[in-house]
Amino acid sequence: MMEIKINNPLSNGLVRFAAVASLLFLLPAAGAESQQNVVSELSTQDEIQKFCTNIADAARDQRYLMQKQELEKLQADVNERISVLEDRKAEYEDWLARREHFLNQAKSNLVDIYKTMKADAAAPQLEKMHVEIAAAIIMQLPPRQSGLILSEMDAQKAALVAGIMSQATDKNTSKDPS
Repeated sequence: MMEIKINNPLSNGLVRFAAVASLLFLLPAAGAESQQNVVSELSTQDEIQKFCTNIADAARDQRYLMQKQELEKLQADVNERISVLEDRKAEYEDWLARREHFLNQAKSNLVDIYKTMKADAAAPQLEKMHVEIAAAIIMQLPPRQSGLILSEMDAQKAALVAGIMSQATDKNTSKDPS
């Protein structure tokens, strides 16, 4: 490239003036750029804050919606379990009613059997039974026959049976078996 040299002092001054003017023109632009960065950072923080504030309600609503869905799912699970438990309860109550019916029939038949037995034959059998069952049977027999059977039983076993019978008639005893 070819270089032109100007020896004119006036043109040299113009060139210097143009260089200084362009530097002065650029300096405020550089300062403005850094100032623009500061303003931009502040505005970015403000914009972020405004954005977060604006979406806070929507985010809260979304959280509530998710919690509501979770609660509905849990409620459905609880309702399903309650349904299963109610079905099982109904099965158990049906089974218990059939058992009670069977026991009542067996008890009445058993009591009828011991009603027809002599005291000396019934006493040894009742001694070998569970004390509470023997007491329940003897309580349903006529008083005269109950007395005869108890007199034929072993004294200790008869005392246990009589104790259970007296507790069964005690009004202070709880009727709740649990």
